[in-house]
Amino acid sequence: MAAGHSHEIRAVGIIGAGQMGGGIAHICAQSGFDVIISDISEEVLAKAVAGIGKNMDRQVQKGKLGQADKAAALARISTGSDLSVFADADLVIEAATENEALKREIFKKLVPNLKPEALIATNTSSISITRLAASTDRPSKFMGMHFMNPVPVMQLVELIRGIATEEATFAAIAEFTAKIGKTAAVAEDFPAFIVNRILLPMINEAVYTLYEGVGGVHAIDTALKLGANHPMGPLELADFIGLDTCLAVMQVLYEGLADSKYRPCPLLVKYVEAGWVGRKVGRGFYDYSKNPPVPTR
Repeated sequence: MAAGHSHEIRAVGIIGAGQMGGGIAHICAQSGFDVIISDISEEVLAKAVAGIGKNMDRQVQKGKLGQADKAAALARISTGSDLSVFADADLVIEAATENEALKREIFKKLVPNLKPEALIATNTSSISITRLAASTDRPSKFMGMHFMNPVPVMQLVELIRGIATEEATFAAIAEFTAKIGKTAAVAEDFPAFIVNRILLPMINEAVYTLYEGVGGVHAIDTALKLGANHPMGPLELADFIGLDTCLAVMQVLYEGLADSKYRPCPLLVKYVEAGWVGRKVGRGFYDYSKNPPVPTR
């Protein structure tokens, strides 16, 4: 950090206005940073900002955020559908879908719009940071910041260096992580890092337990909630994460570590092929059109 203040972070860009991007924007704006969110559609951006406002309203109702602080945080958020909005960003966090080809394409289009000293972080939950960094013009200023969902509630951010990440980049992003009120866990650049390396095989095993008829959806989730004191059963959690995301992480583990214990369960593959990817579409291991949701198997 001795080389001037080139890594001082004031303005934060976020690529992707989905659940993760919106959540990251929320906490950055609330922590006093200027935030620019970009996505391909103005409609998606408007929905994201409205969602941030609703989540902040909840915080106000619970007494965790003042009305004036909410107004100030929302005023710090701007949006745009073109990557040129990131011209003055000190840090850009990519929070697009968990798809390596898509992310690499985004980075290629992003870098011509950045100032030379701008840092880039990816919110990937499983993909090689080193490989993603290589698709930019600044691998030394690139690293992983894996936020947990829902971002405003979950305390953890996994910080992952690529092979080329400079110490000054890591120090600046570690400091930024503390400023937005999160706790960092530092992981090495291995497939799926720490959380998903442990969590996703457990979810995959729960799907195998269902696939093999060891227990039904309700029994499996009840067993883990009451037998292991988990706040949410593994199949309920899979629906919350999105079965497509679960499958993508398992494929990264299976291909990256070449170990049969990471083979995605055929039932998980089938559900994703059917488009039954969980809560976001109203159907996964549970049918969310019913209140309360009911198991689909």
